[in-house]
Amino acid sequence: MADAIRVLAMDAVEAANSGHPGMPMGMADVATVLWSRFLKFDAAAPDWPDRDRFVLSNGHGSMLQYALLHLTGFEGVGLEDLKQFRQLGSRTPGHPEYGHTAGVETTTGPLGQGLATAVGMAMAERALAARFGGELVDHRTWVLAGDGDLMEGVSHESIHLAGRLGLHKLTVLWDDNLITIDGAASLSETGDQLRRFEAAGWAVRAVDGHDMAAVEAALAWAVQQDRPALIACRTKIGRGSPSMEGHQDTHGKALGPEAVAEVRDHLGWPHDPFVVPDAVYAAWRPVGRRGASVRAEWDARLAKSSRRPEFEHALSGEQSQPALTALADFAQRAAEARPTAATRVHSGKVLDALVPVVPEMIGGSADLTGSVNTLVKGMGVFDAPDYAGRYVYYGVREHAMAAAMNGMALHGGVVPYAGTFLVFSDYSRPAIRLGALMGVRVVHVMTHDSIGLGEDGPTHQPVEHLASLRAIPNLQVFRPADGVETAECWALALSTPGTPSVLALSRQSAPAVRTEAGENRSARGAYQLFPADGPARVTLFATGTEVGVAAAAREQLQAEGLPTRVVSVPCMELFAAQDAAYRREVLGQAPVRVAVEAGLRLGWDALIGPEGRFIGMTGFGASAPAPALYKHFGITPEAVVEAVKAAL
Repeated sequence: MADAIRVLAMDAVEAANSGHPGMPMGMADVATVLWSRFLKFDAAAPDWPDRDRFVLSNGHGSMLQYALLHLTGFEGVGLEDLKQFRQLGSRTPGHPEYGHTAGVETTTGPLGQGLATAVGMAMAERALAARFGGELVDHRTWVLAGDGDLMEGVSHESIHLAGRLGLHKLTVLWDDNLITIDGAASLSETGDQLRRFEAAGWAVRAVDGHDMAAVEAALAWAVQQDRPALIACRTKIGRGSPSMEGHQDTHGKALGPEAVAEVRDHLGWPHDPFVVPDAVYAAWRPVGRRGASVRAEWDARLAKSSRRPEFEHALSGEQSQPALTALADFAQRAAEARPTAATRVHSGKVLDALVPVVPEMIGGSADLTGSVNTLVKGMGVFDAPDYAGRYVYYGVREHAMAAAMNGMALHGGVVPYAGTFLVFSDYSRPAIRLGALMGVRVVHVMTHDSIGLGEDGPTHQPVEHLASLRAIPNLQVFRPADGVETAECWALALSTPGTPSVLALSRQSAPAVRTEAGENRSARGAYQLFPADGPARVTLFATGTEVGVAAAAREQLQAEGLPTRVVSVPCMELFAAQDAAYRREVLGQAPVRVAVEAGLRLGWDALIGPEGRFIGMTGFGASAPAPALYKHFGITPEAVVEAVKAAL
């Protein structure tokens, strides 16, 4: 059974002349024991909610997973698919991709991300078990990881988070093969991984990864632990190749015709490429069906459960009517009261209304709860032993936090959101990008969104971050101007299941600019907020706290006889998705266009054109109170007026 994995991986990489045969060949024994004896799944139902989650964190070894999916009978992973490994349009891309291949739980490849994402899956399992009980939610998360995964910084954050939370249904199988691309792992790593994990609160054990009985005993031990478990599996990369076993070249190169022939002879595998004997299928296919009876029993329990409608609603990801009503009511109150406040404060009040009626929401922050306003009274702390709370104290671990939220969203049944400062999106970015690539609904609450945070200075003042995040495909970057827009942006973030969102929110107060609610005007990405008194000669575009600056400039310009429009742009991505006629209408025909945003110009030329004027930042900020900084950097109504007159 294990040799079938080795040969299929070798053949696929050879056919593509591209890929990584070494890890699949080295971990074939471990994977065979895990999948045939411990992994709870049904190949006929890859989306069964109570299946175990399998994460191949060292995703370069993707042929290990594709071979397993094929051998156990997953639909859509046939021999022809294996033959198309790494080819355009195939179901077997170079690294596993979520939503692309049945049985792939998450996109992996950037090392460390799979492990960190799996922590979120294990968290979601515990949260749902606390809510619905063990009869409906009782499964494990298994991770295969390599040396590179454990070297990446996010692994440190994630293993400490998992250890602190006592996620005992999480097991990591480390491919301890002593090899990296550059050569011996000792060239760059001499740490003791077992002691490192143990210090983080994990149970640890080391085994010979080619001794199947020892691996089975270790896995049986792991499922009995009261904490997450690490099993260090000592393996040889390229196992089965007489000439290349244990050599770094097997990591990322095809073995070559001679070495492939040697492997076949050494393993006693006389079959042509991509030929699997019936006897091997006869051993593997029952593994894929082994979970069918378990799933049928689970289906029967769900059918009888009084919680079924609630459970199915949670898994659907749809927003309930109470949630939509809460958002609409908040927006209406904000339109009527017109409070002057920071948008982070508005966001906190939106959550006050939203969280009590959306039990799927799980919040948190990276040790900034009081600043990012993500905690709602009564949520409770997500922690052992019962995991019934809905607020996660992630600690100063932005990267692990973002990755864990991806894992929660992938698992399903929960809607994760969490907060940090916008400048620290640099720490979160790899996971934000991966979430966008996978198309998962995660809400990143990013406050202190400009030089307006003031005295903390340029280390904490984001200037390039809005542009940087807007550059990520399939990511919604919202920067609301007031309470109404904040509620609208939250509604959009929650109602877009295939897209993660960033809410960029201010530390400093901003005036209310919307006096009406009802239609979600932010859904168009940009809209005319204030019309010109007469044929417009000027259009001012702005986001967030600078919408108030643009509105004040409009008053001055119109008082001087220059009809001026103001367009609020809460989300450039949504505006770019509108039809051409709407975009032309919003952009207007005024000869002068000026954008106002306390960030860099990058990206704004799509709205104002290369001849348009920009009022914002051209470099880093400084340490001073916010009003002084806005004046110093020329982000004021007076500066806008001056720019307009210069353009005219």
